[in-house]
Amino acid sequence: MLNEDQREIRDLIRALSRERIAPRAAEIDKSSEFPWDVVELFREHDVFGIMFDEEYGGAGASALMTLVAIEEVSKVCATSGLILAVQELGSLGIKLAGSEEQKRRFLPRLASGEWLPAYALTEPGSGSDSAAMRSEARRDGEEYVLNGSKRFITNAGVAGLYLVFAKTDPGAGHAGISAFVVEADTPGFEVGRIEPKMGIKGSTTGELFFNDMRVPANNLLGEEGEGFRIAMRILDRSRPGIGAQGLGLAQGATDYALAYAKSRETMGEPIAQHQLIAATLADMETKCEAARGLLYKCGQLIDDGAEGSELRKISAMSKLYCSDVAMEVTTDAVQILGGYGYMQEYPVERMMRDAKITQIYEGTNQIQRLVIAREMVKEQRSFLLAGVG
Repeated sequence: MLNEDQREIRDLIRALSRERIAPRAAEIDKSSEFPWDVVELFREHDVFGIMFDEEYGGAGASALMTLVAIEEVSKVCATSGLILAVQELGSLGIKLAGSEEQKRRFLPRLASGEWLPAYALTEPGSGSDSAAMRSEARRDGEEYVLNGSKRFITNAGVAGLYLVFAKTDPGAGHAGISAFVVEADTPGFEVGRIEPKMGIKGSTTGELFFNDMRVPANNLLGEEGEGFRIAMRILDRSRPGIGAQGLGLAQGATDYALAYAKSRETMGEPIAQHQLIAATLADMETKCEAARGLLYKCGQLIDDGAEGSELRKISAMSKLYCSDVAMEVTTDAVQILGGYGYMQEYPVERMMRDAKITQIYEGTNQIQRLVIAREMVKEQRSFLLAGVG
């Protein structure tokens, strides 16, 4: 599916990942410290630019190449792959709903990597149910005053720019939600607890607090009440990024398990020659390839301008399938390594821990199944039964 130029970019990112990021992966996990050196590597090689149009300082926006980049980096370090995924997630609101003035004000600093962004939707009492959010924004002259909190926000404390959702009409449910661009140095903005986690430990996940935080009215994205629609359009395009992270983990675990199985001998031959191990490796590889086909198709559809039901369904499918494959394949990789797979000395242990979150964030896989089924119900398929008695 990739043309020659795209393969060249992929190979560059693959080389950077193997030579510069892979040697850091275990230490990032062990220290639980955000890897600013990886951010600097991405800046130096203009990796962030893949996600942005040239007129805003990028290299030419491509959803497909963004997914390829996340996949390649995640093969060696899921935390580093997530940096790229969230750069896209946190920027999409401005790309999709921002005014030209907002785009020119914010996107160049995101395209260069000067700023990392964050997407602040989830609250302690509202995850999948966005209408239950309690954060509020009240218009006061040429400003909005925001009060409330967010939880489980990726890039909390390291982002320079936050896309914050709050209710401008608390009684209107989804229709009362609005979206705001908030700079990290805004008075009244506070970062709270950074959570200790099972996996992706180098990525910050934390609380945000808004205490009479004043945001300029020209930082409102779109119109009042359009926040939920903006949030869903963002997720339709960002969920495949989590699928790419999952696919990278799965392929990285498969590659490592294969190398181990070719060198580890029992009963006088490499364990890769034993039928049960060989069958497991074959299943792992097949799942990765199937996931890649679905994911890349989704990326190409986004680049082709797909909208609505078509995009929503395949986006949910790619996130669902790739993340389920990540959990299945990394678990199989640990099993192939046996006792060694359970030890922190070997990367498949880290990969298995990292894989779990891909089934949870940016919409749990249970939610993805609901989304897919709802879109299926809307489709007209009766023609398939024509002539069947």
